[in-house]
Amino acid sequence: MTLLPAVDRAAFAVALADRLRERGVAVGLTTTQDFVRALDAVPPASRTALYWTARITLVRDHADLAHFDEVFDTVFGQAMLPVADRGNPNAPPARDARAATPVSAHDSAGGVPWVTLPPAVAHTEHHEALEATVPERLPSDLAGVVDTPFEQLDAREAELLGAWLETVLREWPVRRSRRYAVRPGGHRVAIRETAARARRTGWEPVRLVRTGPVDRTRRVVVLCDVSRSMQAQAQAYLHLMRALTLSTHAEAFAFATSLTRLTPALAHRSPRQALAEATDRVTDRFGGTRIAHCLTTLLASHHGGALRGAVVLIASDGWDGDPPQRLATAMARLRRRAHLVIWLNPRAGLPGFTPRTTTMTAALPYVDLLLPAGSFAELSRVPGEIARRGTGRRGLRSP
Repeated sequence: MTLLPAVDRAAFAVALADRLRERGVAVGLTTTQDFVRALDAVPPASRTALYWTARITLVRDHADLAHFDEVFDTVFGQAMLPVADRGNPNAPPARDARAATPVSAHDSAGGVPWVTLPPAVAHTEHHEALEATVPERLPSDLAGVVDTPFEQLDAREAELLGAWLETVLREWPVRRSRRYAVRPGGHRVAIRETAARARRTGWEPVRLVRTGPVDRTRRVVVLCDVSRSMQAQAQAYLHLMRALTLSTHAEAFAFATSLTRLTPALAHRSPRQALAEATDRVTDRFGGTRIAHCLTTLLASHHGGALRGAVVLIASDGWDGDPPQRLATAMARLRRRAHLVIWLNPRAGLPGFTPRTTTMTAALPYVDLLLPAGSFAELSRVPGEIARRGTGRRGLRSP
C-alpha cells in the first residue's frame, strides 16, 4: 500500500515546492527533481515516510526546518489520506487520494496542493472562445510586486525587476546581413569549400557546399522621457534600457528638454553604478518636455544612422511642449528609417484611456504599436510583443 495512489508525483512535488517557496524556503528545480526521483524509487507507505523523504530532498538549510514543518502540517494535518502505518491495527481504513475532502480552488492557504488551482487561474473566467490561462511563474520576491505601480516600488524591488528583465530577453527580431556563411539550405554554392571537399573524391564535386546570409540581431534604439510627469516611471524604464543594452547592444537615450546618450553608462555590469552614472549624465531631468526637438536632434546627429532598420522604443506619457506639427514631421522621418516604432505609455493601461492629447494624436499615425507600461506586469510583456510583431521573414534569434 502506498500513500499517494493515482497521484501525479511530478505535479505533487511542484505544488509542494511552490508552497515552500511562499514561506521563504529556497527550493530549486534540481531539488524538486530529487524529490520526484525519491518518490519513484521508494513510494512512501506512511506520512512519516513521506515527511522524511520530503525533508531530506527539499530542505538544504537547518534554518528552513521550522518553515518546512509548518507547511507539511498545514498540507497534511487535515487531509484525509492513508497516513497511518500498515502495522497499526487502530488505523482507519485506507482511502484513495482522489476521495479526499474537496478543497476549494480559491483557498490558497490550506488543502492538498495538487488539487488546489493557482490563484492566477482560479479567479479567471474561462470560455471556449478564450485561450487557456497559464500562470506566469516568477520568483517569490517578485510575485507580490507584479501589479504594483512603479511609484510604489522601493530601490531594492526595482533592482529585482531589472534583473528579471535581463533574463526574459531570450528572443529578438533579426535581419539579414551582407555576410554569408556555410549553411545546408543556402542558395549559393561556395566555390572554395566545394573545391576543397572535391579533393577527397578525385576532384569530382560530388557534394556541393552551400552558403546563406548571416542573420544579425536587429538594432534597438530606446528613448526614455525623464521629465517631471515621468518621474515615477523613470527608474523602472532605466532598468528596461539597461537590460536591452546588455542583451541586445541597444542604443539608449534620455530626453526632457535635451537629448542625452546613456549607452556607455548603462552598459556597466553593476546595476547601482549604471543607474547612478546615468542619473549624473542627465542634467535636465524632472523638468519640461520637448519630444519633437529631441527627436529632430537624434535624426540630425551621427547616431541617426542607428535608426535604420532598428526597433525604436519611445517611453513617454505624450506631454510635449513643442507644436504637434513639428512632432508629426519628426515622427514621419523616424518611421521611414525604423523597422518598428513602439510607444510605451504608462497611462495607456488605465480604464477608459484614449489618446486625446495633441501630442499623441500627432504621433500615433507613425506608431506601429502603443503599449501600456505603468506596472511591472505590463512592462514584462513588452519584449514578447516586440518579438512577435518584429519577426518578419527572418524569424527570431537569441541575443
